[in-house]
Amino acid sequence: MINEQIICAGFGGQGVMLMGQLLAYSANDNDLNTLWYPSYGPETRGGTANCSVTISEAKVNSPVISKADTIFIMNGPSLDKFESKVKSGGKILINSSLVERNIERDDIKAYFIPVNEMAVKLGNGKVANMIMIGAYLQITKIFDKETILKILKKSFGEAKAHLIDINDKAIEAGMNYIKEHYE
Repeated sequence: MINEQIICAGFGGQGVMLMGQLLAYSANDNDLNTLWYPSYGPETRGGTANCSVTISEAKVNSPVISKADTIFIMNGPSLDKFESKVKSGGKILINSSLVERNIERDDIKAYFIPVNEMAVKLGNGKVANMIMIGAYLQITKIFDKETILKILKKSFGEAKAHLIDINDKAIEAGMNYIKEHYE
């Protein structure tokens, strides 16, 4: 039974909220129950911005996540703040482009992915978040890439339709990174 609790954390401008929204909308598209809960406030000015997503076959009663199954870490302050919030046996996906330290726990699985460098190689530094989504899809197999792209197309509309191709390449790059380094 699917019951996945996720926290996406980074600083403003890294697409952290979009990652959470894409996962929540993809869950809806797959007839799953979901709840997306953004955290705004002083964090939007350079600190840690985050959102939580719950994806479940059962009804979701609360947006509060005390311990997550998976956490996306896009910067160092986010690792400091959220490492303790991963369930024992859970997963932490870390942007090794911006996080310089290892994790302190040995009861969780860590994936270090240089998403910023990978995004720059693709020609658009803004797709680092989609590389992280691709890595997550490869690890969990919770959704397929086509579901995410379908939601992106709806979200972007005609004005940003030209960005679908680079986002597709970014998702694929994240999936391939996990295949090559962790499988």
